[in-house]
Amino acid sequence: MSKEQKRGKRIAMTPEELNTYLETERICRVGTVSHDGPHVTPLWFAWDGSTMWLTSIVNSQRWTDLMRDPRVAIVVDGGVDFLELHGVEIKGHVEVVGEVPRTGEPNPELETPEKIFARKYTGSDQMHHDGRHAWLKVVAEKTSSWDFRKIGKN
Repeated sequence: MSKEQKRGKRIAMTPEELNTYLETERICRVGTVSHDGPHVTPLWFAWDGSTMWLTSIVNSQRWTDLMRDPRVAIVVDGGVDFLELHGVEIKGHVEVVGEVPRTGEPNPELETPEKIFARKYTGSDQMHHDGRHAWLKVVAEKTSSWDFRKIGKN
């Protein structure tokens, strides 16, 4: 279960706002612990209403990092000016789901994230499996959000 956000409740997103935001945003930044320190990469993701799903190339530094140490920090953010800044940070760990690499073997746990991902990035209901990627389920331990656009409204 994810810890409740303590600071910044006034500017935190409501559960509905957070859900809508993660459903519509397209890029997250994934922070891992590499052999020589932090490693951050942009990545596409799927949000199923309660869980973030990442699909990663299995022959990547990110995948190597997460197989050695599954801890992860993820940020999805937007805005340009200070009073426009908004986003979500998820801290937790990842779990591999499905075959590695993913070739399309039936897996009920992946049906929903694959449909969400395919619709979001290809406009199709069909996920393309290239034999290079695999799925990571993010198990959130703490979720924080902020929406500075709310500052002027209070």
